Amino acid sequence: MSKLQTSLLLLILFTFACAQDKNEVNTEYDFELIVKDLTNPWGFTFLPDGSMLITEKRGDLLLFRNNNKTTIKGLPEIYVRGQGGFMDITLDPNYEENGWVYFSFVSSEGDGYGGNTAIARAKLNGHELSNLEILYKAAPNTRVGRHFGSRLAFDNDGYLYFSIGDRGNRDENPQDITRDCGKIYRINPDGSIPEDNPFVNNNNAKSAIYSYGHRNPQGMIKHPITGKIWTHEHGPKGGDEINIIEKGKNYGWPIISYGVNYSGTKFTDITSKKGMKQPLHYWVPSIAPSGMAFINSAKYGNWKGNLLVGSLKFQYLDMCYMENERVVKEERLLDGIGRVRSVEQGPDGYIYVGVENLGIVKLLRQ
Repeated sequence: MSKLQTSLLLLILFTFACAQDKNEVNTEYDFELIVKDLTNPWGFTFLPDGSMLITEKRGDLLLFRNNNKTTIKGLPEIYVRGQGGFMDITLDPNYEENGWVYFSFVSSEGDGYGGNTAIARAKLNGHELSNLEILYKAAPNTRVGRHFGSRLAFDNDGYLYFSIGDRGNRDENPQDITRDCGKIYRINPDGSIPEDNPFVNNNNAKSAIYSYGHRNPQGMIKHPITGKIWTHEHGPKGGDEINIIEKGKNYGWPIISYGVNYSGTKFTDITSKKGMKQPLHYWVPSIAPSGMAFINSAKYGNWKGNLLVGSLKFQYLDMCYMENERVVKEERLLDGIGRVRSVEQGPDGYIYVGVENLGIVKLLRQ
């Protein structure tokens, strides 16, 4: 065998090995299909009566109640391109008093051609939205079809956090606080800017920014005990991350990373740098994470306290065993079920999982 043939064989074997996820499969579970015939349930949330509001990336909002799906009218115009469309949805913490529903989507409004991530709220009246308000719109628009973010979460003080990915412009957006994209943002529920946001007094800075140096965060959750905001984000080839978001901090993208270009070449030689946050956990190879929830009920025995992360690439639910904000072990749940897009704990304490081209399933422990 020639040196060239040997090199090619080693490259193929290395690529194959790196493409495999070695996490152990946990079989102590079953599942029940609750909402069927969904294409891409990007986000969902539970109403007080136990029914669901479900976003389809293609631009539909569905109400699932009494085993029936109804399309909700009154959405803003949604720009659907590549990874972007209609994305996450959540309720105001005081929903039963004020009725606000918050959601993220891609809008073509504003400067430039194409679209960018927007955050809105509205009220649900029967099968129609009313009182629509656009709270934030990233600029400028672009026809790039990747890295829109965008998850939503409220903290214990009632602030709304949301993520917007770098929109494929890693060299300009993530490290520049005068530009949108590649950031975690924090706003008041009405869209105004909190007075103690970290960059409100910086000239030309986007004052809604709370942290920066992010690639494409598609998971966000408030920790049920500490109240801290946790996120995960896509790396390139390798280097997906879990982070705990801190005020004004720089999370490093693309200056530091545990990943490489999709071609296998390097874009940085460093994984750490003074002044840049290290991830709480990272994946090599990438699992392509989407959706995020903590198990915070007694329904799953000693699984309580574990973190669940969906894997688009390997098509399973990753259960991360946690000890003192550290991942000590990982196991596969729902192995091979399909591309896991969204994860939520329901008001009944069960975990619900949105799976592309399947629907929403309820996780049951045997």
